Amino acid sequence: MATRWGLCGAGKISHDFSVAMKTLPPGDHQIAVIASRSLERAKEFAKKHGIPKAYGSYEELANDPDIDIVYVGVLHTEHWQVGLLFLKAGKNVLCEKPFAMNSRQVKDLVTMAKKNNVFLMEAIWSRCFPVHAEVRRLLAEEAVGEVKLVKAYFGSPQLHIPRSVEKELGGGALLDIGVYCLQFVLMVFNGERPESIQATGVLLDSGVDESMVVVMKFSRKRMAFCTFSIAVQLPNDAVISGTKGSIKVLGPMHCPTTLVVNDKVTEYPLPEPCLPLNFTNSTGLCYEAEEVRQSLLNGLKESPMMPLADSVLLTEIMDEIRNQVVAVAARKLEDAQEFAKKHNIPRAYGSYEELARDPNIGQFVSELGQI
Repeated sequence: MATRWGLCGAGKISHDFSVAMKTLPPGDHQIAVIASRSLERAKEFAKKHGIPKAYGSYEELANDPDIDIVYVGVLHTEHWQVGLLFLKAGKNVLCEKPFAMNSRQVKDLVTMAKKNNVFLMEAIWSRCFPVHAEVRRLLAEEAVGEVKLVKAYFGSPQLHIPRSVEKELGGGALLDIGVYCLQFVLMVFNGERPESIQATGVLLDSGVDESMVVVMKFSRKRMAFCTFSIAVQLPNDAVISGTKGSIKVLGPMHCPTTLVVNDKVTEYPLPEPCLPLNFTNSTGLCYEAEEVRQSLLNGLKESPMMPLADSVLLTEIMDEIRNQVVAVAARKLEDAQEFAKKHNIPRAYGSYEELARDPNIGQFVSELGQI
């Protein structure tokens, strides 16, 4: 029996997801419903993709009894609220990355999923690509010895795209593309929490991060280095260096088709799309759709490829990065300014209330000496 999908959101990523689904056997996957806040837009999307039902509200989708899984493809500023809507309704959910705006929201989603005994997965589609599956296999076999250093780069000129640069739309390099670099590091180090995180970056006038560099230290003297930017093009590859060789995921590392292991190159071609795509290699979304199907068929409540613990840790790391790069607060503005100057932090507040109101901050600590 086919897994019956309901799509939440009729934007560009939902279009690509629908195109990718057409590369899978129709007996395994069916998009049964598309929901948008605009019924007209939902109907137009349904007609274009051959979807039998269209709803003009997310609530209608939440109440549809004939759906096995909801794909949430709306802006990430809405993930928390919309995700809770479906989870409270007892729906299984695949939610686009980033899971939510901060770790508190992510933990809310995970708690609700467990409370209602439903499946939940953050759509880090990279984890489901054959290249990443091969990387995990090679690491398990210690094909390059002990891993000592991981480097990941992702840069894409996006300053002309409103959702990338506007604070109200959840803009910034970290949330949009940095998440791919960080999740890769966590995959390599098997979900281990780093011992330390050091981050620096520059902000746009809108207050969101334009570019960042993050260095993480892990146990046993292992390190990771990530650079991401929405201002410039970067190599967009990832390199794992071990004591007996290296593994290189060629760009685009977040949706790769080429793997180099000790200079041996292997290609992993993608299915061909039936319609033009909005994003690079988007037919690869079929891999995460199939991962969801297999998880549901096996009665799982989370994906082994992208466990919920990884999503929580990933967002906690992103919170910490933003805490270091975006702002610092103290009870005296002079103290905050002195601290900010010493640590190259772009904004200083003279009260905790100002920091609490900053939408670019995920979590903060209450004493300057603890920052």
